[in-house]
Amino acid sequence: MSSQTVSTKLQKIATLASYHPKLTLTTLIHHIDMDWLVEAFRRTRKSAAAGIDGQSAEDYAQNLEENLSNLLQRVKAGRYRAPAVRRTYIDKDGGKQKRPLGIPTVEDKVLQRAVVMILNEVYEQDFYDCSYGYRPKHSSHQALKSLRDQLHVNKGGYVIQLDISSFFDEMDHNQLKEMISKRVRDGAILRLIGKWLKAGVMEGTQLTRNTSGSPQGGVVSPVLANVYLHYVLDEWFHQDVMPRLKGKAFMVRYADDAVLSFTNREDAERVLKVLPNRFERFGLRLHPDKTMLTNFCRPAYDETQNVTPPGTVKFLGLEHYWAKSLRDYWVVKQKTEKKRFRNSLRKIKDYCKKNRHKPLEEQHHDLCLKMKGHYSYYGVTGNNRALDSFYNQCLLIWKKWLGRRNNLGMEWYRYKRLLRRYRLPMPIIVHSVYRT
Repeated sequence: MSSQTVSTKLQKIATLASYHPKLTLTTLIHHIDMDWLVEAFRRTRKSAAAGIDGQSAEDYAQNLEENLSNLLQRVKAGRYRAPAVRRTYIDKDGGKQKRPLGIPTVEDKVLQRAVVMILNEVYEQDFYDCSYGYRPKHSSHQALKSLRDQLHVNKGGYVIQLDISSFFDEMDHNQLKEMISKRVRDGAILRLIGKWLKAGVMEGTQLTRNTSGSPQGGVVSPVLANVYLHYVLDEWFHQDVMPRLKGKAFMVRYADDAVLSFTNREDAERVLKVLPNRFERFGLRLHPDKTMLTNFCRPAYDETQNVTPPGTVKFLGLEHYWAKSLRDYWVVKQKTEKKRFRNSLRKIKDYCKKNRHKPLEEQHHDLCLKMKGHYSYYGVTGNNRALDSFYNQCLLIWKKWLGRRNNLGMEWYRYKRLLRRYRLPMPIIVHSVYRT
């Protein structure tokens, strides 16, 4: 009954926001009640690490009703204080770099989820179809399919690959609040968002207050990032840029990764020239080396013509390129980026090296999960060669580290006999263009 009540409220918010696209909503906090918080707790990931208070989701759930009731009272009275997030670091680029990650407390995540449920219903009515990152019923593979299909239909074009430097660290708080106020002007919700933005980061025993940005890992961060880029890029591109172009154009964005494609080279060069100034107005910087214009026009059919071969477009770990189909047509294909391929193999190698002493059953189970995870993302139509290479490299890596368990090594005949019992998963195309 609780879930059904919340669902009805969410539908009412969505309907109101959809029917009145320019209406500023001023009364939303009253939707957050005990049923709403219970549903927010249900949607909160329970296996996440604990925040600065050390409390796990299991501990919080032992007195769930009392804890949520106390939380609701503090929110309604305006006495809620956002705790600092605990900072940790995760590997980036195969372990060569570290990416900061903020971990809020369980209670803070529940309240953030409750507010995000409201914001999602409001802004889902405003977001453009080109935006895919961190949105309900939107995925990275939908973004990849959209990019591939539109490039194919438009016969390629001149593509701008955007890279925003330290986006989550450089979002301007004041401009973000102004953007949110265009649609949501509920004082209680705006104050909560302000508290989360200024909550600070706890690293060890040192507390650092934020003057800009949003810590990655917070539940509310993705929707705030989408709102920010909606006004900075999406709305500007569709309302100000596209009406002034000579040719066709489209954009695909997933969080802070975006690709802009134009059929007219002059259009692409003009937009590339003004993009840095556009982002600087909102406190953001484009990476000078990674933001580039690529000629991705379809090659000429006549192979005897002296034409410059088109470049490639990298997006979300896959590289897009022109190639001939079995029927001798030019099509846009996708393959694993070399850097992502190397990083995946490095993770397999690190696992086999560190766990070679474990029983074969356990190693086999973990390797299967890792390989299937790779296939589930990179298993796209046309990527067979990279998938086969990944499988073969995994076979060699496992053989190498199994041979380090003793001084005898691992002979091929013994390894083949072992593989009959512990088969590694074969490559599979999970995301096929031929399936709907």
